[in-house]
Amino acid sequence: MTISSLDDLRAQLRQLPGPDNQALEKANAREPQLTKPPGSLGRLEQLAAWLSAWQGTHPPRMERPRARVFAGNHGVVGKGVSAYPSEVTQQMVYGFEAGTAAINQLCKTFDIELQVVALDLDRPTADFTQAAALTEAEFVDAFNAGMDAVPAETDLICLGEMGIGNTTSAAAICHALYGGHAADWTGAGTGVAGAAMDIKIAVVGDGVTRHQAAIHDGIDALRHLGGRELVAIAGAIVAARQNRVPVMIDGFISSAAAAALEASQPGALDHCQIAHASAEKGHRQLLEVLNKQPLLDLGMRLGEGSGAALAVGLVRAAVDCHRGMATFAEAGVSDKED
Repeated sequence: MTISSLDDLRAQLRQLPGPDNQALEKANAREPQLTKPPGSLGRLEQLAAWLSAWQGTHPPRMERPRARVFAGNHGVVGKGVSAYPSEVTQQMVYGFEAGTAAINQLCKTFDIELQVVALDLDRPTADFTQAAALTEAEFVDAFNAGMDAVPAETDLICLGEMGIGNTTSAAAICHALYGGHAADWTGAGTGVAGAAMDIKIAVVGDGVTRHQAAIHDGIDALRHLGGRELVAIAGAIVAARQNRVPVMIDGFISSAAAAALEASQPGALDHCQIAHASAEKGHRQLLEVLNKQPLLDLGMRLGEGSGAALAVGLVRAAVDCHRGMATFAEAGVSDKED
């Protein structure tokens, strides 16, 4: 599956498949029969049903969770919006490949297959205060790279990113799509403070002002203000929907990439869960707009898909309870009286 243009992407978004209602009905029918008071496992019950609906099968599976971390570089870093230089993106990719980063340890803990996809790190996007971050051809290439990264034989895909400067892009996308002030969406990222934070806020505002007239939907916002790794995340989300693969989205940056799809086609994120509420400024506000409740709230803001990998433990628990618990009839336990 690939796209050939932005209009092709928009057409595909209008034709996204919905949930498997038969699988969902089976999950909802089994849940009240399990040996527990109804609703007593809270969101674990909802996760099991959600997984069945979007995998298109009952009972749900969690044998092949995968994580994809997309890496890209941003021309806007030259404006002084980050505490680190662009070279750190490549250096972190080396760490992922060597197995020494946080995401490697979390994937090892929860038995998640990890792949890192580096996207033209030697070719940063354009500085979006001067021009659109990506041409249409560059956007299409990055989007297709994201689509290609999602195998059909996947029970859950965790999506994360690495890219110095990408909190600036994420803030700009949110500001362009949802308004407010640039400062409402712009956070510390890698540790920006003081005068550097003032510069970062100004850059976000300048970028949105420059491109606002050309931004008619989320896809436009993603092309003009985003980065290759954000575009690839969006591509992976669409491919997952087409392949019946549920999605676990990481923090603020991944959520901003996802928001571009939802802004273009309401319901595009129905097959997605948000792993955690990032400590990065703007994420909670974005989740309110998206009407998404995060699974975890641990003060994390690392990126790398770290929160998404951590949430796999909850999904595994939900599936094991749904599949493994006995029903009242099987256990010989009296159900509640009518």
